[in-house]
Amino acid sequence: MQEYKIDSLTKAKSILFKGVYNDFVSKAVSEYKFELPPLPFDEFVDAVENNFIQCLVLLENEIPTAFLVYTTAISESVELNLIHCLGDEDLIEKRKLLVEEFLFRTKEERKNAVVCYPMLGSQGDFTGDIAHLGFRFVGLAVLRFLMNDEQSNLIYENAELSHLGYQMRIAPWNENYRKEAIKVIHNNFKETSDALFDTRFKTMQGTEDIINKIVESIYGDFLPGATSVLLHLEKPVGFAFANVTGGKIANIPLVAINKEYRGKGYSEHLLKRSLGVIKDMTVTGEKLFTEVNVTTETDNYGALKMYRNVGFKEDYAYTQAYLPIGR
Repeated sequence: MQEYKIDSLTKAKSILFKGVYNDFVSKAVSEYKFELPPLPFDEFVDAVENNFIQCLVLLENEIPTAFLVYTTAISESVELNLIHCLGDEDLIEKRKLLVEEFLFRTKEERKNAVVCYPMLGSQGDFTGDIAHLGFRFVGLAVLRFLMNDEQSNLIYENAELSHLGYQMRIAPWNENYRKEAIKVIHNNFKETSDALFDTRFKTMQGTEDIINKIVESIYGDFLPGATSVLLHLEKPVGFAFANVTGGKIANIPLVAINKEYRGKGYSEHLLKRSLGVIKDMTVTGEKLFTEVNVTTETDNYGALKMYRNVGFKEDYAYTQAYLPIGR
């Protein structure tokens, strides 16, 4: 008969945990859609010891067979990063026990913070079960522009863009644009589904934190040259940010344009310029990117069309779970 209990990972207790962690590492890319290999075991344990992340370990008759990782250190949200189980036995029960313990331990933090949980890969099988714990869901699609994909490059080269309006131009990032960027991003995202699982978008102060973390390379190396800005009479009215999420993978985390300039095809101007700079960096050898990726809601058909029009292709979709404040 199985006897389950949950304990916090510590360095002193980490020897037996190595097996279940290495099992996760072997499946991180294939089953969990990780873009980069996870931390080596010793570095993961050090990150837990230094309180950068928290790890709950499920023990089955004193043997670690599952774990949950979360953090409160990066944003105002409580970020549930991963749940991994060794094998397929009692998956639902093990995940449920880990999430319940996680909710118990974060009770105080959750009074003022939303929980966000990107259910990447096989974790999507758990969606129906955590719904009973109060979680809500948004479908997200990941689109990629592969540098060596002939069709994507052909679409990019032949993309027919709208006429750029009178007294408007596209420019690279300038630090003087930061304050306007905060306003534009806040006004664009404050009432979107993104604000449900990242409530920082709902306030100017929270949006400032997001922009600062992008520009100051907290969320990956910022690419100011590939970040595109739409200017009208030299005033910023739209942005497409660009950064490096890992090694050879570039990312466009935010695209936004002020309301009065939408519906005119300007977003595609921003995207094509950012893609062009990233492609040029690869050709010249300044950076060796293999792809650029973006994420948007699965039902945001306007955004999906916009990305397709410059060469992006849908790769996969996943469930973004979130637990509202105080639930």
